[in-house]
Amino acid sequence: MSFQHPAEKEKKGDGGIGRFEKLAELASNFTSSALFSMLCVALVAGYIAAHVARLPIEWQHLAGDAMAAVSLLLLALLKNSERRAEHAIQRKLDAIAAALLDQQEGEPRQAHKDLEDAIGMEERH
Repeated sequence: MSFQHPAEKEKKGDGGIGRFEKLAELASNFTSSALFSMLCVALVAGYIAAHVARLPIEWQHLAGDAMAAVSLLLLALLKNSERRAEHAIQRKLDAIAAALLDQQEGEPRQAHKDLEDAIGMEERH
């Protein structure tokens, strides 16, 4: 297991999406859904209800621990999303820079195809 930035992994030719990346994308999509928001509201309501109902301290701790666990998972997902977005932006900037250099030399080459791939030109047609 290596702790590399995603951009460094792709430079080595490993452009495929792994299981973790797929899971992180799925989790990111779920946490941005209305269902997850309702689950979080229910969790907070349960935490408040445990205190208002003066349930035994174990139940109050359980509710607090559940909220802490969700917070930690959301923090990890946020960081993962941030790194994926950072990599996508850097890839696009690199493609733009390479295409500009090719254009300055007067002959469009592979950099133009890379630029089209990076910005998703084929998706617009």
